Amino acid sequence: MRQNLLAVAAATLFLTACNATSDALLPKTSHQPEKPKNVIMIVSDGMGPAYTTAYRNFRDDPATPQVESVIFDRIFVGNASTYPAQESGFVTDSAAAATALAAGVKSYNGAIGVDVNKQPVESVLQKAKALGMKTGIAVTSQIVHATPAAYMAHNESRKNYNALADSFFDHKINGEFTANVMLGGGTQYFEREDRDVTAQFIDAGYAYVDTYNKLATIPAGENVLGLFAPVGLPWVLDDKRKNRLAYLTEHAIKHLENDNGFFLLVEASQVDWAGHANDIASAMAEMHDLNLTLEYLYQYVQENPDTLVVLTADHSTGGLTIGARGQYAWEPEWLKHLTASPSSIAAALPQAAEPVAFATEKLGFTLNEEEAKQIIALAKLKSTRAIETGIKSLLDIRTNTGWTTGGHTGVDVEVFAFGQGHESFYGQYDNTDIAKKIFSLLPDASQQTMTEEKATVKPTSAEGCDFEKDWRCQ
Repeated sequence: MRQNLLAVAAATLFLTACNATSDALLPKTSHQPEKPKNVIMIVSDGMGPAYTTAYRNFRDDPATPQVESVIFDRIFVGNASTYPAQESGFVTDSAAAATALAAGVKSYNGAIGVDVNKQPVESVLQKAKALGMKTGIAVTSQIVHATPAAYMAHNESRKNYNALADSFFDHKINGEFTANVMLGGGTQYFEREDRDVTAQFIDAGYAYVDTYNKLATIPAGENVLGLFAPVGLPWVLDDKRKNRLAYLTEHAIKHLENDNGFFLLVEASQVDWAGHANDIASAMAEMHDLNLTLEYLYQYVQENPDTLVVLTADHSTGGLTIGARGQYAWEPEWLKHLTASPSSIAAALPQAAEPVAFATEKLGFTLNEEEAKQIIALAKLKSTRAIETGIKSLLDIRTNTGWTTGGHTGVDVEVFAFGQGHESFYGQYDNTDIAKKIFSLLPDASQQTMTEEKATVKPTSAEGCDFEKDWRCQ
C-alpha cells in the first residue's frame, strides 16, 4: 500500500514538473499580440516531420560530432492536425487542406475554397485584399494548383484548371483583381485556344514575364503575372536558378510593399511532388530551396519587424522514413552532388554513349560494380518511368531511405513562425486554426466588407493532366 502511495506521489510530482517545464517554454501572452503590417504565409506541400529531420541530417557537417541545427529548428512553434471534412476520412488531399489553411473551414478532398455544401468561403488572402492590402502568390507549381487556387478562387473541383485560370481574371474584390502579383507555372492554362487569359491581364495593365531574368527588369510596385513553365517549374535540380523560390519571393515582395501592407502566399510546391515520386534526391533539393527562402525572409523580418511569417505543410507525402530495410543508418551524403534530377537522368540515359560514365557524372559519385550493372541494364529499357524508378531505387539503397506510400499520410504537421504576432502560433491545434489566427491578426475590418464578383464556373476537365497517373496533378 505504501509503495502504491509513493508511486502515485512520484507520478504526480513528475507530471507537475512536466507541466511547469512546458509552461516555462511558452511565451507569456498577457495581452493580444500587436498586429503585423505584412503577412507572409508559406505552405511546404507534403512536408511531414520526417522531411525537416532529414533535411537537418542532409545539411550536417560530418567533421563535427553534433548534428548542426538549421533554420527550421530556430523557428519551430507548434503542430497542426490535418484531417479533412468527415466525409473524406482522416487523410487529406492538398485541396481540402489548402481550403482549411486559407479559410479556416473543413471541406471534402478536392474542394477549392468551398465548404462541404460547395458554397464559397472567404480566404485570408481575399480578406486582405478587401481590407486594402496588396496580395500575391509565388509558387513552384502551376499557379492554379490546389494550394494557390484555394487562396485565390472557389471551385467544386481542383481538377478544373482552365476554369480556375479564368476565375483569376473574372473574380473581383471591391472591383479589383484578387492578386496584384502571381508568379509560378501554368502557361498552358492561361494561353488556350478558347481563351487567352494572359492577354487579358496584359490588356488590364499587368506586366507579363515568362523568364526569371525578365522578372528582374520590372520596376517595383507593378502588378505582375509571371508564368515560367507550361505546368509546374522544373525540379530545382534541373532549373537554371537554384534559389528559384527565394528569387520569386523576393521579387513578389518588391512589387507588394506599400503603406497599407501586403499578404503573400508562398508555396514550396514540389516537396510534395518529390514525395509522390519517392524521390529522395529531389526532396532534399526542394527542401534546400525552401531553406534559402526562409533565410531570405528571416533577414527581411530583421529589417521589417512589422512582418509576420508563418510556415506549415498541408499534409505529409510518401511516408518518408529515415532508415530502412532493418538497418539503423541513413547516409544522405550521397545526395549532395547530384547535377540533375533522377527524372532528367532517366530521360537522357538511353542516349548516353557511356551510360555508366554519364550516370556517375550526374549522380556525383562513383558507382560500385553492382550499381554499374544496374545502370547498364536500365539504359536498355524503353520506359523512361522504369529507368527513373531504377535510379531512385539505387539512391534509396545508397542512402538507406524508405517510403511507405506514393500518396499522402494522415500525420500531424509542424508549424513554424517568426516576426510580429508569431507568438499566436505556439502549441498544438488544427490546421483550420492557422487561418483563424491569421484572420484575427489582419487589420480591423469593422467598416470593410468584401464584394466579390464571381463568374459562373462550369465544371471542366483539367487539360493536359492525368489525375490517375500524374502526381503533379494530385
